[in-house]
Amino acid sequence: METKLLVFSPKLLILLLFSLSAFPSPSSSSLAFNFYGASCPSAEFMVKNTVRSASSFDPTIPGKLLRLLFHDCMVEGCDASVLLQGNDTERSDPANTSLGGFSVINSAKRVLEIFCPETVSCADVLSLAARDAVEIAGGPAIQIPTGRRDGRASMASVVRFNIIDTSFTMDEMMKLFSSKGLSLDDLVILSGAHTIGSSHCSAFSDRFEADSKGKLTPIDSSIDKAYANELTKKCPSGVSSSVTVNNDPETSFLFDNQYYRNLLAHKGLFQSDSVLFTDKRTKKMVEDLANDQNLFFERWAQSFLKLTTIGVKSDGEGEIRRSCEVANG
Repeated sequence: METKLLVFSPKLLILLLFSLSAFPSPSSSSLAFNFYGASCPSAEFMVKNTVRSASSFDPTIPGKLLRLLFHDCMVEGCDASVLLQGNDTERSDPANTSLGGFSVINSAKRVLEIFCPETVSCADVLSLAARDAVEIAGGPAIQIPTGRRDGRASMASVVRFNIIDTSFTMDEMMKLFSSKGLSLDDLVILSGAHTIGSSHCSAFSDRFEADSKGKLTPIDSSIDKAYANELTKKCPSGVSSSVTVNNDPETSFLFDNQYYRNLLAHKGLFQSDSVLFTDKRTKKMVEDLANDQNLFFERWAQSFLKLTTIGVKSDGEGEIRRSCEVANG
């Protein structure tokens, strides 16, 4: 599939950055397009090349990188704190133990440290890698500013309050997104990330119940019966915790608008997916996105930009880590 390049006009870029100022991050003004133009001109190329290489060997990489970015930015901002290893770090929380893509970020960082030591932050590497992952999976090629600093701390205790649970109601999701400066439209658009990636059976087990013989039946009437039966075959009662299913049963490794078409067919994997179509506040947007992939790509560029500027740290608040898994000593 040919990738659609979204090159923003100066007028649109000003509009997008103005929209960000309505919900300012602590130091979003420190970000700039082509931030490394002088200090490390090939930085973005090196990150993209690493992501492309990894994805060619493992097609699940784009979905993993996109999810990794979400779990970083939604918790304490886009500061790469989710990458830090250690006891009681964000990475150690049960909500994050299934995250992947760390090796890709570490590989990109090692290359950058060779050519541009102590220059490019891990937070920027992660944001750029997730952006590139979308493009490599068939989505739009977009521009994002760089200049993020890396956080020095990472605490497991703050994870659960900042990550959407797959059983959340619309109001619960709206409340959390609003606290991050994201709108209802952003919620619908960014949920489109589920067009790629996979999930463990336990993530949607609450939509089924087991009878006395252990047979699973759907208790959620909003899910298509045939799709529900397919899920119970892949995830029967007592299935191994390592088993996963694709978020999008149709075009699993392609970043497209199939996710929204699935919602129209009542084939949302999670309750938090299905509610986007059953709730009157978001139903129309789901229908519009299902019918127009270009619209989805255009809106994705705007919402992704907002996501990657949540809680950006300034010079005094952050650092440039030498290794993404360990804060500088």
